[in-house]
Amino acid sequence: MKQSLILLSLILFYSCMNGQDMKSRIIEKEKPYTAEQKVFKSEDEWKRTLTPEQYYILREKGTERAFTGKYYKTNDKGVYSCAACNAELFTSDMKFDSDCGWPSFDRAIEGGKIKYEVDKSHGWTRTEIMCANCGGHLGHVFDDGPTITGKRYCVNSVSLNFYREEKQKK
Repeated sequence: MKQSLILLSLILFYSCMNGQDMKSRIIEKEKPYTAEQKVFKSEDEWKRTLTPEQYYILREKGTERAFTGKYYKTNDKGVYSCAACNAELFTSDMKFDSDCGWPSFDRAIEGGKIKYEVDKSHGWTRTEIMCANCGGHLGHVFDDGPTITGKRYCVNSVSLNFYREEKQKK
């Protein structure tokens, strides 16, 4: 059964040409960090800090099942931050519906928030994206986005926290 679920996840992943919930914890009382605050923790510290799903995605470079992430269809205004260290990564204005099964963004917040590495796993070459603050695996970026940037940052919901924009009272 477990192998069937893994196989199905991989098939959906490949059929989408790369796109990514297991439930992610949202820290409502804290705001995302706006300044670089590098985070260095041992793997034991990460295991104590993150949920098992978050650890699998962020530290072991896992992938959540397509079309299951809590932010896949989110359209609210706000900021997406790293679930491991809370560094701001994307805004809702950067998000678009790619219909690939994972939240997609056409760019990241400026200032070196994302680290890029070549990923040759699974028999093909992709560009992995990680939080520059803590090194947490977020997903991958592709050159097939529909906006002027031409990019599609395909991100696991589990690797994100979302902070809704507070509505201004008039």
